[in-house]
Amino acid sequence: MADSFRRYFFVSRSSLYTELILGCLQIQLGVICSIGICILSEAKLQAAQWKSPSELTEQVTRVNAELAEQYSKLGTHREVRVGIRAKDEVNFDHLELSMPPPYRFQPKPILMAAPENFNPDLRLRPVLPEPPQNPSPPKASSEPATPDAVLSSSPPKTSTKPATPDAVLESIDTDYHYESDSFGQTNFFLDSTVKFRLSNGNKIFFKTGFNLFEQPGVESISNFPLQVGWEGKIGKVTLQTAAGVDVFNRLPTAINLNAKVEATISPPQVSSSGQLRSLVLLSGNLEQGPYKSNARTLDNQITAWRFGPDLYWQIDRHTSLFSSLRLGNYNDGNSEVQSFSRLERKFGQFSLAGNLFTLSYDRDLERTSGYFSPPDFLLYNGEVAWEGDIANFLRCRLAANLGRQRLKGVFDNANTYQTRCTVKFSPNLEADLGYSFSNVRSQDIGGSANGSNSLTGQLRVKF
Repeated sequence: MADSFRRYFFVSRSSLYTELILGCLQIQLGVICSIGICILSEAKLQAAQWKSPSELTEQVTRVNAELAEQYSKLGTHREVRVGIRAKDEVNFDHLELSMPPPYRFQPKPILMAAPENFNPDLRLRPVLPEPPQNPSPPKASSEPATPDAVLSSSPPKTSTKPATPDAVLESIDTDYHYESDSFGQTNFFLDSTVKFRLSNGNKIFFKTGFNLFEQPGVESISNFPLQVGWEGKIGKVTLQTAAGVDVFNRLPTAINLNAKVEATISPPQVSSSGQLRSLVLLSGNLEQGPYKSNARTLDNQITAWRFGPDLYWQIDRHTSLFSSLRLGNYNDGNSEVQSFSRLERKFGQFSLAGNLFTLSYDRDLERTSGYFSPPDFLLYNGEVAWEGDIANFLRCRLAANLGRQRLKGVFDNANTYQTRCTVKFSPNLEADLGYSFSNVRSQDIGGSANGSNSLTGQLRVKF
């Protein structure tokens, strides 16, 4: 266990990219730790409350955005991620069969089909209607205007307000994800997204970063993703599109794209206390790009088209249901069908949930293409979680998932343990840090025991 833990935090020194990354991360972690110590030393820190009324709309529009990351860890090999970075948005070691708290963690896009890669990237965006502002009409004069009065009336004053800019910087999110397993495979993701709000209310974003994939018997692969996207509303439908390229150190450049259409079937209803009482949201997703499962899969230049619907139903203020279906087609001739469903009930700071995940491929090409492609895989479990405020600026979540997994007719235990904390340095600056361990299978290696670790983090800056 100690060797596995050391492998989790240290990457091979033979990789120059890894050394540079670790150097940067040490500096970032040092800065974050220094800020944390300063905050803890001030007992009377004026930090904003965790759920302020001003964040109500954001809570409704994003109802557990990190739900995607948790589910991604169950669905496929980035946040078996059941845990969607529209997932968001991904390694069985990341299996988080739990609907996460209202963290703002953004999972990766759905491009992988292993349970740890499943990432519906669910984003609920309905916005609470604002009360109309009806300025009182000007009072009518009781005396008729005389010609002299009309001539002496001053000309209309020109507005002195500055013109509204075409685009305003809204936020910068930086995601960190490092995963390793008992088979010597490691994947590292460091992505940054810059988002702008346009004058008409639509949004554009730019995403870039650095990814590193290492696996025994395969030369390490470095990846530099570049993507530009747009998000807006057309009537009552929210549309999100993005396209870009993936640049590799020793592989040809590949194109990536994704699109998401989201519609509110039942408008959100919010209680007087600000809690979401009911909502039905349906979305359709389409993604294409390199299948970033591991170094061997990338070395074989495997790409995939993946598409399917998501359904989110807030049954009442304490109960919710999420269900997703994904169909995939790969350039090696393979195809997949995967589904995921989750039912959750909250009891104050505690919650209980049940998760069900299925995965089926037309052909098992793991030995040739490199990715986990079982003809029959089933995973189900129950989750117990606690989430609460440790301090007015610190919120944490602990979860344990206990269940069973079936691969080619053989059953085995499937357990996942996960923790995550969010530190709110100021109303505009906050950070997440999480760790999880899972024995959910991400490879078909006979009866060998599977174990995987995942370290995730995000730094968010709002403007």
